[in-house]
Amino acid sequence: MKAVWYERCGEAADVLVHGDMEPPQARPGEVRVRLHASSVNPADTVLRRGAGQVAAPRIIPNSDGAGVIDQVGAGVTRFCVGERVWLYNGQRNGRAFGTAAQYIAIDERLVTPLPDSVGFVQGVTLGIPCMTAWVCLFMDGPIEGRTVVVTGGAGAVGHYAVQLAKWAGARVIATVSSAEKADIARQAGADLVIDYKTEPVADIVMQATAGRGVDRIVEVEFGDNLATSLEILANNATIATYASRNAMPVVPFDRLKGKNVTIHALRLPLMPPALCRKGQSQITQWLESGPRLHLVAASFPLAATAAAHQAVERGGKLGTVVVDCS
Repeated sequence: MKAVWYERCGEAADVLVHGDMEPPQARPGEVRVRLHASSVNPADTVLRRGAGQVAAPRIIPNSDGAGVIDQVGAGVTRFCVGERVWLYNGQRNGRAFGTAAQYIAIDERLVTPLPDSVGFVQGVTLGIPCMTAWVCLFMDGPIEGRTVVVTGGAGAVGHYAVQLAKWAGARVIATVSSAEKADIARQAGADLVIDYKTEPVADIVMQATAGRGVDRIVEVEFGDNLATSLEILANNATIATYASRNAMPVVPFDRLKGKNVTIHALRLPLMPPALCRKGQSQITQWLESGPRLHLVAASFPLAATAAAHQAVERGGKLGTVVVDCS
C-alpha cells in the first residue's frame, strides 16, 4: 500500500516520507478499512513534533479516516466487508499506525457506520472533532431546554457542537472572532452569535439569559476564557474543555464552589468506552435525521501529507484539512 510515515520527530517537510509499505491485517476484534480520506487535526501535528509520542520505529500519522471495510478480524460482530465507515483515534492512544495510508487495521470500537448521504471527504471531518463535541455536550446528560455556550463556534469542534446542541433541543450561544466565522456559526444553527473581539460577551450573555447565566460551556480555550466563564455560568453549570494555551491557569476555587460548577478537562482517548459508544450511536442518528454542515478547509493528495500538516500549523483555516487516500 501507499503510505506516509516518519521515523523521527520534527518538521513535516523534514520527516514525513511517502512510499510503499505492507498493508496491515485485521487482528481479532479489528476491521481493516480501505481508506478514501484521512484528515489532519492539530493534535496530529503536535504528535509528529514529538509531544506525547508513542515509542515505535515507524509511525503513520493522522487520527481520523473514512473508507470501506475490506477485512474483518475474528470476533467482530458489528461490521461486515463492504460497509462505509468513519473512524477516530487511529494514530493515538498508543497506536503507531494512523490514517495517512491506503489501509488501516483498527479496533472495531473506534469505527462507526457512515450514512450513504455523507461522502468520504465530509465523513472524515467527523472523527475527533465530532466525538469531542458530543462528549462535551452530553457527558452529563440531556441538554434539552438548557442554554449552551460554544466558544469557537466556527471551529472544527465548535461548529459540530452547535449543530448537535440544536438537534438535542438546546438554546445555543456561539462566540467567534470574525464576521465570516459568525456566518458559519449561524448556518450551523446558533441562536445568538457574539464576536468576542468587538462585543462584551458576558454582558450580552447575561442579558440574553435574563441574568440567570448558562448551563454548559463547550470550551476551546479554558485559561483565556475563564474570567468570562465565571461571569456567565449559572448555578450547577458545567464547563467541558478540551484545550488551553495556558497549561496552568489560576482557578478561583471559591467562585466555582459558590456556583457548584463542574469542570471536565477532556482527553478523548481516555473517555469511558460505553460513553463513546453512545456518542457514536447518537452521531449516527443526528447524521441520518437531516443534512449537516461539514467544513472542509483544503484537500491534499496522500503524497502531499506534509503540506497538509503545514496548512494546519499555519492556523487560520476554516474547517478540516483533508488528505485524499484514494
